[in-house]
Amino acid sequence: MLKKIHSLALVPALFLGLSGLTMATAPSASAQIAVGISVHVGPPALPVYVQPPCPTEGYLWTPGYWAYGDAGYYWVPGVWVAPPRVGLLWTPGYWGFVGGAYGWHAGYWGPHVGFYGGINYGFGYGGAGFVGGEWRGGRFAYNTAVVNVNTTVIHNTYVNRTVVNNTTVSHTSFNGGEGGVHAEPTAAERSYASESHVQATHEQLQHETTARADRSNWASENHGRPTNAAMSHVGERQENQQQRIAQGEHSGQLTAGESKNLENRESNINHEAAADRAANGGHLTGQEKEQINHQQNQTSKAIYDDKHNDAKQPGTNSEVGQRQNNQQQRIANGTASGQMTAGEAAHAEKNEQHINQQVRADRQANGGHLTQGEKKQVNKEQNKESKQIHNEKHNDKTQHPK
Repeated sequence: MLKKIHSLALVPALFLGLSGLTMATAPSASAQIAVGISVHVGPPALPVYVQPPCPTEGYLWTPGYWAYGDAGYYWVPGVWVAPPRVGLLWTPGYWGFVGGAYGWHAGYWGPHVGFYGGINYGFGYGGAGFVGGEWRGGRFAYNTAVVNVNTTVIHNTYVNRTVVNNTTVSHTSFNGGEGGVHAEPTAAERSYASESHVQATHEQLQHETTARADRSNWASENHGRPTNAAMSHVGERQENQQQRIAQGEHSGQLTAGESKNLENRESNINHEAAADRAANGGHLTGQEKEQINHQQNQTSKAIYDDKHNDAKQPGTNSEVGQRQNNQQQRIANGTASGQMTAGEAAHAEKNEQHINQQVRADRQANGGHLTQGEKKQVNKEQNKESKQIHNEKHNDKTQHPK
């Protein structure tokens, strides 16, 4: 149930186009009171997840959060994004309970990190301020004690472990009310509220729109535990789809035939992305990004449908099944880190398809089981594939951000 309220939070509550909550145009940068839509049911707890590595120098981390739409709450994965300009930092949005309802206070860019409800989003956002890095001149320096950065690729780093809080971490996702975080803005945070702010970038808005279109992000489907809680950069969904396929195989929700079909679709998308990049100097045009995102949305729906039909995968917890899951995770991790290009990932997926097809045929011929000889042969082929994945992740080819 929704209702219109006036937010009295002493922070710039910029209700942008995010989460479908906009009731009016965004207020001026110095506005402290905004009109938005509030919800009478609080958001789920923040999920626990691993931060993917920073894809390129200069990108800043924006924590994941629960947004609200027509179907209820949905998770917007944490993601690395390019700031609007040098010197700006991201203040995350937060849910605040006031007047009997939960209202969303959208995030914003500014010279300082302001009040974000005392919510511990992790990775440098412990509830107040930000300790994951700082601007030094025109370059951003990353504190690798709290953020995930590949120092062999990004060298502008430092280590400050004194900011690490080893106390019990709360996963509460809202401020105020029963069970919420009870934090008030400091004097400094109040002063930051009057600074000039910049709304979320187009990429961030696109990121939330994409998250809303993916049913696996809906709390009604994932029960507060989203499958893909974080991603390396906006628009990069192939690693998330790979993880969902791998998890479907692991749980037995996807049969070998369903996995083969889904992997083939991912392979085709990766080939298309690789061809488009080759034709455009390593980048994708806005139209190409939109087309690929549309195809990934269709694949996402297919993954969901296949995982929720009655077809089950035999032998999922077997040694062979575990090898399949592990290989899928390694491909997903390779694309997430940028160590594997779209072409390399497509090639690896094609090899996994052949192995899965072989396993499926062998099981059908043996009442759903594999003989010792068949297991040995599959393991040999997976060893070969494992070596190939390792080589491709450690060559000089890297994946360009979209």
